[in-house]
Amino acid sequence: MTDEEFMRRAIEITRAGIAAGQSPFGSVIAKDGKVVAATHNTVWLTTDPTAHAEVNCIRAAATALKSIALSGCTLYTTTEPCPMCLSAIHWAKIEKVIYGATIADAADAGFKELFIDAKEMVRMGRSPLVVESGLLQSECAHLFAEWKAAGKGRAY
Repeated sequence: MTDEEFMRRAIEITRAGIAAGQSPFGSVIAKDGKVVAATHNTVWLTTDPTAHAEVNCIRAAATALKSIALSGCTLYTTTEPCPMCLSAIHWAKIEKVIYGATIADAADAGFKELFIDAKEMVRMGRSPLVVESGLLQSECAHLFAEWKAAGKGRAY
């Protein structure tokens, strides 16, 4: 699968989350060209403020791979990771994260984001994590409009 196909899978899982009344975020972890895990945000479902799509995906991938070290994996996420998620991605030893929409897009939709640029955070923290931005950005940003139109969820 290509980067675009993995991101389209993240978009698809985000839409499943929106349909279930969850927040509009989704992630996929891939290794060796295959999906290891695909999850959406479940903050409201689980009443767990750490249940972001990326954290859920890391948990699922670690279980699937039977390892806390996700070396050789890439995480695709529909929105730029927040500092909590980026730290979890670093600790899981994921090699690359690729995101679509920006933190500013999430804030515009009503989410109370910390405006810390993912690339800058990685640089400041001296993490070996590679961060790539903008893959299918407009499609990923449009998920916020779809979420609002569904009228099932709320920001946090």
